Amino acid sequence: MALSHKAKKRWSLVILVIALPIYMVLAVTLMSWLTGIGMRPPIWLELIIYMGLGILWALPFKHVFLGVGQADPNEEPRQ
Repeated sequence: MALSHKAKKRWSLVILVIALPIYMVLAVTLMSWLTGIGMRPPIWLELIIYMGLGILWALPFKHVFLGVGQADPNEEPRQ
């Protein structure tokens, strides 16, 4: 089911304002948990993990964000 342009804008806002901060808290909690149990990775590996998690969150939402910054293609042009 394809989302309308308006729905894409609303869902992208929900994802960026609500879901992304929750995901960031979970990622930092996971890394601090690893430190707490004595499995702190080297700094270069920790950087790679954070970069991977930073890219990983966007993959499932790729189609929601496509075209959100563009004008609505179904809207009639203004004169």
